[in-house]
Amino acid sequence: MTTTRRRLIVNSVAAAAAAAANSQSRAATSKPGLPGPFPGRVIAVEHPRSILSNAYQAEPVRQMMQKGISSLTGAPSWVDGWRSLFEKGDVVGVKVSPVGGKNLCSDGLVLQEVLAGLEQAGVPHKDVIVFNRYREETLAAGIDKWLPQGMRLEAASPRYDEWQHDMGGYDADHYMEMALIKPGEDFNDVHMRRSYVARVVTKQINKFINLPVLKHHQSAGVTICLKNMSHGMVNNVNRSHTTPTLNACGIFIPSVVSLPVIREKATLHICDAVKASFHGGPGGKAQYIWEHKTMYFATDPVALDKTGLKVIDAKRKQAGMLPLALAKPDNDSHYLNSQIEHIEIAGMLGLGVFDDAKIDVQRFSLA
Repeated sequence: MTTTRRRLIVNSVAAAAAAAANSQSRAATSKPGLPGPFPGRVIAVEHPRSILSNAYQAEPVRQMMQKGISSLTGAPSWVDGWRSLFEKGDVVGVKVSPVGGKNLCSDGLVLQEVLAGLEQAGVPHKDVIVFNRYREETLAAGIDKWLPQGMRLEAASPRYDEWQHDMGGYDADHYMEMALIKPGEDFNDVHMRRSYVARVVTKQINKFINLPVLKHHQSAGVTICLKNMSHGMVNNVNRSHTTPTLNACGIFIPSVVSLPVIREKATLHICDAVKASFHGGPGGKAQYIWEHKTMYFATDPVALDKTGLKVIDAKRKQAGMLPLALAKPDNDSHYLNSQIEHIEIAGMLGLGVFDDAKIDVQRFSLA
């Protein structure tokens, strides 16, 4: 990373602290959930037969999930691993990521294993809510077809729109306020400066499982755990990346995730990288999708995102492309600088571990 960009990171940290100080949340702050009980620990489970002819394979996925959860928690079994994180009485949200469409969205077989694990922990289907910001986007990816009878599917907004100020599914008591608005908006209107948290997060659940995909993102560099929370749980997010040069994802992402009502309920992160993308994101452009055949597990989203960034950069190098920290605009990625510094800033704000020397990636390859 260049000296100039590192100086920008340092300056952004100060801004992040200021943004967090101006955030409003009534959630208790005595025991933050992030980075969880296993800071710095990332479990990577690869299975060469996890996908065949572009279709996920049930038994390999089941084996990957069982190995990932038991290895992450150190529990003697998969069931004990789930029970160490969830219990009867919990109402658990599962945050899906359908932005990449049907061809780059965590698979229904993965969700089925998540639901099976929760059920073993004593959380019945009626106490699980699968959610995303946009209902139309969720339905377009076919996620509603994955859900068993009796399970709820929630969305904070009916569909994507450019302004994103609707409050129908959002909580006026929980927001991140930042001196950042979209061009043409009135800075004196507090709604323009605030991003409000979805009510499904603030009112309906006490824990959530973050289920992102390993993907490139034009403005943020990558969209894995942190961005699936920051841009998938609040409104008014377009102000963070309005144009290729008016980009503030580096500070916006950790400022949102720092909200107590989000960081206290974040319990488990499972990154589906059976299929992943290394360019042209956040949508799923076929020429940049590859079969990584790996899933990542963590309670620490910073450590997982740092690990995922390295995976994407390695794939970019293999394709003859620059790492994201040095990449410049092209026809499929228009932003001047992709702000991967959001991961480092999140680490400095205590949301997880960024230092490679303190990140323990345990890798398993299943036959």
